[in-house]
Amino acid sequence: MTISKELKTGIIAIFAIALLVLGVNFLKGNSFFGGDDVYYAYFSNSGGVVGSSSVIVNGVEVGKVLKVELTQEKDSSKRVLISFNIQDDNFRIPRSSTVEVGALDFFTKGMIIQPGGDLSKGFYNPGDKIQGVVSVDIISQVKSYVEPINQKLQKMMNSVDGVIGSISAFWDTTATSSLEGSMQEVKIAIKRFGNVAIEVEGMVQSEKVQLHNILRNVDEITTNLKLSNDKITAIVGNTKKITDDLVTADFKTVIGDAQKTIKTMNDLMKNASEGKGTLGMLLNDQKLYDELVNTNKELQNLVNDLQLHPERYVHFSVLGAKTKGVPITKIEEKKLRKLLDSVP
Repeated sequence: MTISKELKTGIIAIFAIALLVLGVNFLKGNSFFGGDDVYYAYFSNSGGVVGSSSVIVNGVEVGKVLKVELTQEKDSSKRVLISFNIQDDNFRIPRSSTVEVGALDFFTKGMIIQPGGDLSKGFYNPGDKIQGVVSVDIISQVKSYVEPINQKLQKMMNSVDGVIGSISAFWDTTATSSLEGSMQEVKIAIKRFGNVAIEVEGMVQSEKVQLHNILRNVDEITTNLKLSNDKITAIVGNTKKITDDLVTADFKTVIGDAQKTIKTMNDLMKNASEGKGTLGMLLNDQKLYDELVNTNKELQNLVNDLQLHPERYVHFSVLGAKTKGVPITKIEEKKLRKLLDSVP
């Protein structure tokens, strides 16, 4: 069978067009024959990532960035939407993973997936939207490290400039004049110190006699103290003896005896207040108290009646007459009169 030139040309053209489409698709980041899983991730900015940038997992390229576009989201962390694919059939993105965009090295930008270790949350499905973060590039890190050093160098240079300016100003004509004036003031001050020293010397000369008298009095005082050394020693010895006696005194025994005495008194007062013992019965027996009061009253009445009518109780014999009463002897009569005289 003979194939015409036109058919050959058509077949070659179709093959070339298919090869071109597949090549363009491959250059865009898709697999050569397609069929890759596509995911989406939100970022606050693109981090310099463009289409066809690599998707890296643990240093290995597993996919490509397909498209970078702006969104109308109000959330500032979702201003850029990046679509990317995973060409490795053996890799799935855990939900605990972190997706970053930024510098892969000094010259290359791309997307980095940090797989999470917690697989209990499951995996993202193709078409899911993931919240990503923008990593700090190496240049920014270096800049953040160098910036404080640069500021310190600037301050140091300003300080050096100030020191150089001060040294320059010190040696100009005005500074030289000021230095000469300062030296002149130093000379004047030294001269004044000399005058003061001369005045002090004159004062010492004028007060020399007074100082001599003071020193003589001090010498006399020390002499008297030396002569009285024995008396002072005796006084100190007596004082030491008194303090030694006080230290060696048996205060502990005295205090113990006093405590025992106080305890005995407390027990005695407690027993008396509770009605125990003779003293307690005397203090707390109301009947005995009433009987003592009544006896005292009757005794007082008896004494009063005896003073008013002694003939009722005492037998007196006047001129041979006889009076009724209790007969007593002369001695008993004398004692009775003495007792009556002592009663108020």
